[in-house]
Order: sequence, then C-alpha cells, then structure tokens
Amino acid sequence: MAPAITLAADAPTLSSANTGFMLICSALVMLMTPGLAFFYGGMVRVKSTLNMLMMSFISLGIVTILWVLYGFSLAFGTDSGSLIGWNSDWVGLSNIGLTELWDGYTIPVFVFLVFQLMFAIITPALISGALADRVKFSAWALFITLWVTIVYFPVAHWVWGAGGWAFELGVIDFAGGTAVHINAGAAALGVILVIGKRVGFKKDPMRPHSLPLVMLGAGLLWFGWFGFNAGSWLGNDDGVGALMFVNTQVATAAAMLAWLIYEKIRHGAFTTLGAASGAVAGLVAITPSGGAVSPLGAIAVGVIAGVLCAMAVGLKYKFGYDDSLDVVGVHLVGGVVGSLLIGFFASGKGQSEVQGLFYGGGLDQFWKQCAGVFAVLGYSLVVSAILAFLLDKTIGMRVPEDDEVAGIDQAEHAETAYDFSGAGGGAARSNITGPVADSASKKVDA
Repeated sequence: MAPAITLAADAPTLSSANTGFMLICSALVMLMTPGLAFFYGGMVRVKSTLNMLMMSFISLGIVTILWVLYGFSLAFGTDSGSLIGWNSDWVGLSNIGLTELWDGYTIPVFVFLVFQLMFAIITPALISGALADRVKFSAWALFITLWVTIVYFPVAHWVWGAGGWAFELGVIDFAGGTAVHINAGAAALGVILVIGKRVGFKKDPMRPHSLPLVMLGAGLLWFGWFGFNAGSWLGNDDGVGALMFVNTQVATAAAMLAWLIYEKIRHGAFTTLGAASGAVAGLVAITPSGGAVSPLGAIAVGVIAGVLCAMAVGLKYKFGYDDSLDVVGVHLVGGVVGSLLIGFFASGKGQSEVQGLFYGGGLDQFWKQCAGVFAVLGYSLVVSAILAFLLDKTIGMRVPEDDEVAGIDQAEHAETAYDFSGAGGGAARSNITGPVADSASKKVDA
C-alpha cells in the first residue's frame, strides 16, 4: 500500500480551546503536590509535620530547574536505543517557538512540556512519604536531583516518549501507573530497605497528628487528579478525555467504599484515614487504565485496588520494612493492580481498540502490561537502593537518633508546625511589664 500523503490543510493547527484546557490541567496537577504535602503532613506526628511538607515542596523547586536544563530533552527528545531521548534544541528551552506544536497535536510544545513537568515534580514527592521522620533534608534534596535524572527521565521516555521501548511494545499507561506510581513506590521500597526503620517502629504509637489535614490533602489530590488523568489525552476533541474524567471519579469512589468495607470487616470501624487512603488507591489504579476501560470496568478496578491496597499496607509489619505512610502499599500495589487489570478489562472502545481477556482479546495485552510493570519496578527498586546506599555512605541519609527522637522539624528546619507557647493566657496576652512579666514569659517559653 502506498504511504498516506498528509496535505497541508490536514496538518494540525493550534487549538486555543485545547491549549486553554491543557494549561488548566497543568495547574491542577501542580496543585496535587501541595495537596500531597498536606496529605502526608497530617499523617505524621507533630514533630515531623514541617519536614514532611518541605519534602514535597522542595520538589517543585529542584525538578522545575532540572526539567528546563535537560529533563524535558532526556524524557521526550529524539530516541536513542529505545532507552533515552535527547534534543539539544530543548536544552534550556531556548529554541522552542511560541506557536510550535507538539508533534501530532494541537497544543504548543510549551504547553506539553509544562504539563509533563508537573508529573515529574510529584513523582519524587510521592517517595517522601515512605521516609518520614528520619532523612536529612539536604540528602533528600540531593536524592531527588539524582533520582529524577537517572530514574524518572529515562522511565518517562520508555513509557511515553516516541521510540521508547514500552511505548513501541504497546504497553498502555494512560497517565502514569508505571512511570509515576510504580516508579515512586518501588523507589520508596528500595530506599527504606537501605536506610532502615524509624526509632520505635512497631513499639511506639505513630498515629497521624491531624486527620482533618489528611482529608484536606486527599480532597486536593482528588480534585487535581482530574487534570492529571483527563489532561493526559492532550486534548478534548474525541471524548476519550471525558471518559477518563468519568472513570477517575467512578474508580475513586468504588475504591474508597471497598477500603472502608474491608476495614470494617477486618478492624471493626470505618476510619477517616481509611476513606482518604482508599480514595488515593482508586486514583492510583485508574491512572493507567481509565482510558481503556468502561465505567463498569472502572468500578471493578476501584474495588479490586481498594481491597488489595488495604490488605497490602499491613505487610510492612509482617515483613519488617518501615514504609512510614504506606507509599508501597498504596502507590506500588495500586499502580501494579491498575496496570495489570488493563489486560482483563480493556474494552476496545476507549483510547484504542485493544481488548482485554474479558472482552475477547486474550492475554496478549496482559503480557505487555507485565513487561512494562516489572521492568519499571525492577529498575527503579535497584537503582534507587544504590543511590540511597551511596548517599548514606558519603553524606549520610539519616539524621542523628537524638534529633529523630526530639523532632526532625526543629533539627532540620529550626521551626515547629504549631506554636503552643501562645495558646494560653497570662503574660503572653497581658499588658504587664517588668520582672513579673519577664518571669511569666520565661515559664511560658519553657
């Protein structure tokens, strides 16, 4: 058959509607990182709150600069060996035209790159939840720098870059089940196996200090995730983005309910932490699969992910790894579940005509999904563990034990999340002056 001829009139032209839609989606994804900071920040003890917030916020700074300098080029530049990309014109983003379109789409390159930047930012931030209470902030900042360079940028190219081996194989990952969630979850497991447990793990109570903060963070994540998922189709012309939007809501609701029911049966109560965690598990699982499954399939994905992730969070006590805020149990397990279920529930009526086992497509897509899932999991786990080991043996990854016990916020940031000294009355709120006031003030400060 003769090759098709693309006429100039058929070439994509800039769409102001899609451009505006994608800029809004980019802003929504950016909001997810502060949302994650609140989600994690509420789950730790009071003495670690600020450090947990900062471990997410610092990613906004570091990854943005790296993306401009070379990250976008490595992830989405011209393919080399199906493993990495490169485009010297994109270094520093200095040779990109204002109206230059992303190949095959109706949005500018600048819009595509800023949308993908927000994915690159939140992925290492996800890892931080597994390391709560015990990691030097300077070591964490250096880890982010090395990790996104050696792990995230190449994996993003494998999965989404033209010529990447997983992309060419036909692995389906609509919005980041492998590149974001499995990648971050496996990295978290690799690092915690190197740096070890928190002081008092399985002995001291380590309950969340602010469940309202957790729920606020979960709400922001849920809201931002519509941009994360629906925006990943890079347009709004054919209904696939709308399908993904619907499936995001449906799977998240199903996972939250499934987690709560499991929790009630297993532990006897419906908890707010369970509701928040179940919602995030559903969001994670539908991220790779939402463009391929029907809304009924999304319910199945959500229910399965909600139950399996709820079961998985307890594995850390059985196997003895200290995943502080259940990054492995939710993001790694949820990402694996959502990615593999495509092989069963893909309807052939969404983002492509690929059908899963339950729709008559056999197991062909399932094996492709397995290849993508376990390659990313293995690579991220091993390389992340090596990076953590090297940093631990050079600059040290952990704070001293005394600082961990006293509180990492004061040790690393010279601040505390809550100023309890001004909560009472007395000299702090009186007009008394002189020695009596000085003495009262010293008692309050103590």
